[in-house]
Amino acid sequence: MTPVRTTFGPDGEVLHLVAVPPAGLPTVTKRDLEQAWEAAQSGSAGIAAPPRGFRFARPAGVPVELILNDRDAAAWAVAVDGIADLSTAHGVSLCLRLLSLVELMSRAAWARAWFTLGRAGAEIAPALLQAAALAPLDDSGGFDETGLRALLPP
Repeated sequence: MTPVRTTFGPDGEVLHLVAVPPAGLPTVTKRDLEQAWEAAQSGSAGIAAPPRGFRFARPAGVPVELILNDRDAAAWAVAVDGIADLSTAHGVSLCLRLLSLVELMSRAAWARAWFTLGRAGAEIAPALLQAAALAPLDDSGGFDETGLRALLPP
């Protein structure tokens, strides 16, 4: 079990100190990711979340820092913390995967085939959720996009 220590700043900011790099975090289940998506969609509206960040140890070198300055991202992290506990490697992994999935959906043209947007929000194909749950994370905490695409059916 990877230890995660959480510290709080004077203005309420939250920093999770993770003892491994993002690539060393565990995979999650498709259901975990579905629940995180649902929690973030239903529970993040109107949340005034403080800035939140992650500092990942690296075996040799400077720690990797990921700071969620975006209010929506910080609110989504609060929602994930409510269901998966960001003081655990599993919770941190789930949070990073959820945020990386949103980032991927906003940026990668190839990913548009795997979700639809409607008035009720996004409907994500089960295959994309499964791939996102299992795909390797890179050193910055995002997806190894090649690894994720390899997990998708042709």
